[in-house]
Amino acid sequence: MNKGYNYIRDLSNEIVEIPKNSIVSRTLHSDEYLKAILFGFDLGQELSEHTSSMPATVHIIRGEARLTLGDDSVEAHAGTWVHMSPGLRHGIYAKTPLVMLLILVKQEAKTK
Repeated sequence: MNKGYNYIRDLSNEIVEIPKNSIVSRTLHSDEYLKAILFGFDLGQELSEHTSSMPATVHIIRGEARLTLGDDSVEAHAGTWVHMSPGLRHGIYAKTPLVMLLILVKQEAKTK
């Protein structure tokens, strides 16, 4: 039964253990409008530079990372939030064990 919402009290507890030398992911929500994926990175793991065809946001939940955003390299830690336009080159390198939430916006909601 669909209650019309997803409730997670504490995202930092959704990925407690990250296997050594690994990246793990867990889809928390997916519908026609957006997809929410929680990632866990072990120290030193990375997603190499890539692009997305849709808008995306990254929210760092736990740990520290270096983000590549276009031509910029920025430091990120718990609480960092980034919005990325479609087509932006981006990548992530985990400086410590890291948990982050990725939201992909598939399409705009249609108003009635």
